[in-house]
Amino acid sequence: MKTDYYLDISISAQRLTIINDDQLIGSYPVSTAKNGAGEQRGSECTPRGWHKIRAKIGVGQPLNAVFKGRRPTGEIYDAELGLRYPGRDWILTRILWLGGLEPGKNRYGEVDTCWRYIYIHGTSDETKIGLPASHGCIRMKNADILELFNRIDVGIKAYIHE
Repeated sequence: MKTDYYLDISISAQRLTIINDDQLIGSYPVSTAKNGAGEQRGSECTPRGWHKIRAKIGVGQPLNAVFKGRRPTGEIYDAELGLRYPGRDWILTRILWLGGLEPGKNRYGEVDTCWRYIYIHGTSDETKIGLPASHGCIRMKNADILELFNRIDVGIKAYIHE
C-alpha cells in the first residue's frame, strides 16, 4: 500500500476507514475507549489527533493468537481460556502500535500515545465491537485486524477524532 493512504478512526461512529485521495477503500467497525477520548497517561481514553503506525507485530501468528507485552504467549484464545483468566485484557491476532505525531497533544510527556501502549488490535469479545469498551486501544474483530494488518505498511498515518 502506498504511503499517501491513511486511516480515519471515528470515535463517535466507532469505525476505522482506509482513505486514499478522499476515496474510501476499506471500512471496519471498531471499539474505542469506554472512558471516551483523551490523551492523558492513565486515563484509559482513546487519544485523538494524527498518529502513525510505528510497528506491526504478529506476522505469522495464527488467528486469535494471544499477546502479552507485545509478544505472543503461545496461547490461542478460546472461551475456555477466557474463563480461566476472566480479568485479562485480551490482545489478540495482530498489533498495530500507534505513535503520536503532535508534540504536546499526543507525543512526549504525559500525553505520549506510544508510551501509553495504544494499539489497534484484535479482541476476545467481538460482541462489543461498535461500542466504546476498551481501555484506550482500538479493538477490532480478529478477522478484520488480520485483513487490515496485511493491507497497510508501517508508517501509514492514522487520524483519530470524535
